Amino acid sequence: MARSYTARFERIPSGYLGQLVEWPEVITEGTTLEECRLMLEDAAREMAIAYRENDLPLPETTDTIERILVEA
Repeated sequence: MARSYTARFERIPSGYLGQLVEWPEVITEGTTLEECRLMLEDAAREMAIAYRENDLPLPETTDTIERILVEA
C-alpha cells in the first residue's frame, strides 16, 4: 500500500537537509536537492520496512499543507 508524505527541504552549508513532515524520524542530507530527494525516498522506504518488521503502524497522512502568498 503506497502512502504519500510531505517532504520539507532546507538549504544548509553542506547542501540540503530533507525531512518528512508527518514522519520526522525520516531525515537525511544530500549535496544537491535531487540527491537529497532520492536519499529521503530511500530512507522512507527503509523506515517503512523497519516499522512493518516490528509491527508498528506507519504515520497517518491527514495533513493538508499549502503555500500561502503574503505580500509584505
